[in-house]
Amino acid sequence: MGVLLQTFYWDCPTKEGREAAWWDFVVGQLPQLARDGFTALWLPPCSKAAEWNSMGYDPYDYYDLGEFDQKGRKETFFGSKPALLHLISSAHANKLQVYADVVLNHNSGADAQEENQLDHIMRWTKFNPSSGKFPRDWTCFHPSTYETMDDETFGGMPDLCHRAPDVYKALMDYTRWLVENIGFDGFRFDFVKGYGSWMVKGIAEYRYQRAGGFYKPFCVGECWDSDRTIDDWLNAVNSFMDNPVSAFDFPLHYNLKNLCDSFGFNLQTLTNGTVLQSYPDRATTFVDNHDTATDPNNAVVNDKLLAYAVILTHEGYPSVFWQDYFNFGLSARNTPNGIAALVSAHEKYAGGASSVLYADHDLYIMQRGGYGGQPGLVLVLNNRGDDWNGKTVSTQWASRRLQPIAWWGQSDTSRPNEKWTDMNGSADLWAAPRGYAMYVPA
Repeated sequence: MGVLLQTFYWDCPTKEGREAAWWDFVVGQLPQLARDGFTALWLPPCSKAAEWNSMGYDPYDYYDLGEFDQKGRKETFFGSKPALLHLISSAHANKLQVYADVVLNHNSGADAQEENQLDHIMRWTKFNPSSGKFPRDWTCFHPSTYETMDDETFGGMPDLCHRAPDVYKALMDYTRWLVENIGFDGFRFDFVKGYGSWMVKGIAEYRYQRAGGFYKPFCVGECWDSDRTIDDWLNAVNSFMDNPVSAFDFPLHYNLKNLCDSFGFNLQTLTNGTVLQSYPDRATTFVDNHDTATDPNNAVVNDKLLAYAVILTHEGYPSVFWQDYFNFGLSARNTPNGIAALVSAHEKYAGGASSVLYADHDLYIMQRGGYGGQPGLVLVLNNRGDDWNGKTVSTQWASRRLQPIAWWGQSDTSRPNEKWTDMNGSADLWAAPRGYAMYVPA
């Protein structure tokens, strides 16, 4: 499917001295990101929020992308509308797709309080955005004449009622505008537990017009919960669907955190209870994101490259976190010892179904079978902290030379030896202490 880059982290414009100029900063990275092997970008919410220096998860004016002087500034926290359009067109010129982060559950920053005529409670639900598009009042929010409440609320913000016809139409118009007018290629849906899966289904199924034909956007939902809840959501949204939606694999994230941050993690349980295990074609895998990285109880803190070796060799759609790639120096470009080498290898070799060739408490060896122009690979993951670890396994390649192209170890980054398979495809494959090695057919 390619490799996705999450092009932001929490308060990144302020932390990097690029307030209202983040879009311009990302543009400068695009040529090299394309050369690295990335195929898509996930941008933060691009609409004007309740305060101009907000990450955008409290939307006020959906259609203000940085062109109206409201909420303290003309630009958004990330830049102006022309800068966003330039970023999208530049990404397309570099053969990178761009996904919009859309927040459909809640709003914030209303212009006035008003009384809800159903329960006579005063709430901040009067919105008069400068764009003049999608003005809202109490009838657009819960409790509504169409629905008292839906699944969940978020942060005490006014909760949109999607069953209200005007709201449903406005959100469908908004997402259509993002694709057909602004140029986005897909959507990341924030907090999908807060509203009906039918809303996401409607947006994913819509026949968008692009270049004289119909276009199907990529869609992925943030359902931060157990594998059972995520599976149920995927089943609900994808029933009778001709543009299946994906979900972020939070259970895998926590398995990876345990691998990287806990002593004695059992590699036999690496993918247990994950979306990757149940729906590999619908899993968007990740190590950290803007939410998990801000909390040590959720963030992957140690030996993150072990986790990246997993998501960039297995099935699923891997998402790389900006802060890991740039700020924490894990890209390690022009070496075999970082994320950049794994991204490049993913694009060249990681095709076909996954099969576990061997697994015990400390050693995990997995093979991708290959598909099309991607011939497949073998990953060796070693959880021992004091010595190299390996095993003779039966691969799919008989009498072939297997060369390591990406590897790392916590205390040893020396290159693993090349190996030859015998006439039955067997070879003895190893990885460094607390490390990994990716082998591919030469």
